[in-house]
Amino acid sequence: MLFRSLVRGACTHIGAAKVLKSVEPVGVHVWAAALLHSAVRKSLLVEQANMRVELLPALSDNYMYLLIDADTREAAIVDPVEPIKVVEAVRKHSVKLTTVLTTHHHWDHAGGNEKMLKLMPGLKVYGGDDRVDGITKKVSHSHSFKLGSLNIKCLFTPCHTTGHICYYVTKENSTEPPAVFTGDTLFVAGCGKFFEGTAEQMYKALIEILGRLPPETRVYCGHEYTVSNLKFARHVEPDNEIIQKKLAWAKEKCSLEEPTVPSTLADEFTFNPFMRVKEKSVQDHVKQTNPIETMRSLRKEKDNFRVPKE
Repeated sequence: MLFRSLVRGACTHIGAAKVLKSVEPVGVHVWAAALLHSAVRKSLLVEQANMRVELLPALSDNYMYLLIDADTREAAIVDPVEPIKVVEAVRKHSVKLTTVLTTHHHWDHAGGNEKMLKLMPGLKVYGGDDRVDGITKKVSHSHSFKLGSLNIKCLFTPCHTTGHICYYVTKENSTEPPAVFTGDTLFVAGCGKFFEGTAEQMYKALIEILGRLPPETRVYCGHEYTVSNLKFARHVEPDNEIIQKKLAWAKEKCSLEEPTVPSTLADEFTFNPFMRVKEKSVQDHVKQTNPIETMRSLRKEKDNFRVPKE
């Protein structure tokens, strides 16, 4: 009972059992909660004809992603904070791992890069910030490269950190949904804290960069924060039935230790308050009429929001 209550409690927190940066002291109980949760959270394989994405749970609430080009079986790993798990997944799928895609420099995303390089020498490590551990290829906005037959485009989305990169994956002439790996910029029903940036930057990232990708684009984010994010969304728009339904669905997924990822950009515009800053209902909640000021007010409120149990 204690084991399951720890797991379910972690599903609804906002970083309560989050493993902090390596420079900060971490209590044994935090590591224990992280290991418990990581041990039981289920992975998920999203299969398309052009690409496969395996969600690999890590730490207390992180996700790593193994991205596989279906044609060549070349693979990339996004934010490999638990390298041993990555090696096991690579062997399971019998793929050739060539690339590390790092969204930002925080330890729980980039902290496994150096070990990853030791375990599999020769990997290309992409990132947008000199602070990214093990970086071999620094990228900027619109920088593009290939992973087998897949096209990867770097999207510069500073705010959570000044060097944050999202990775947009497509294939020419494919009718299947693209993918975007959003790290701590865009979450399901939420966005990252403005640690090193401004509301103006997050507005540009969410609305003008990510928001202009095809609506069917699948969103693979850095953390499992969906339940707590949706509870805040419900607080902002209590009459939004889509939020109510999505929250019930997310609670059920979490009770089964199953991921709530991926989402789609089209869906995010229906229930994510940070993507809905142009909507009158969201603006009315924070008593603003300007979308950027709405973004600023929402983030400030979210930072101090006490997540209800139900």
